Amino acid sequence: MITSMILISAMFMTMKHPLSMGMMLLMQTIMIALMTGMMNMTFWFSYIIFIIMIGGMLILFMYMTSVASNEKFKFSNKILVMSIIIMILSLMIWMKDFQQIYQLMDMEESYQATISNNFNHALNKYMNYPNNLIMYTMFFYLFITMIMVTKITKIESGPLRQKN
Repeated sequence: MITSMILISAMFMTMKHPLSMGMMLLMQTIMIALMTGMMNMTFWFSYIIFIIMIGGMLILFMYMTSVASNEKFKFSNKILVMSIIIMILSLMIWMKDFQQIYQLMDMEESYQATISNNFNHALNKYMNYPNNLIMYTMFFYLFITMIMVTKITKIESGPLRQKN
């Protein structure tokens, strides 16, 4: 999964069309949400992050369709070949490690018993001291972003005005 995130980040730098950039951003968001959910043993917060990113991308999509609505989408074969090579290499690395993962699956049964004990702690760790500063910063950032988007999309003078 980390290899896929690196591949998506590398491909994002070569994209020129807003639609393809949005698609790469969506795939990166899905990967980050999945990794966050697996690390925290609950997918509640990763679901919230995903919904927030989708909302932001809808606003970006509206903005880009009003500014550059007639731009042609060109698909680059060079990027396709690069992504296929990297995916094959990452698949080969993953298959090598698959035998070790299969051996670790026997230990997973004992791990499942401890998950129920750690579930309440996983929900509370966002509210404890070091992590609550990150949460407050995210609240403040989302509030400022909401205010700025409201100012940008003002119907009378903003970029999203109606065309006659």
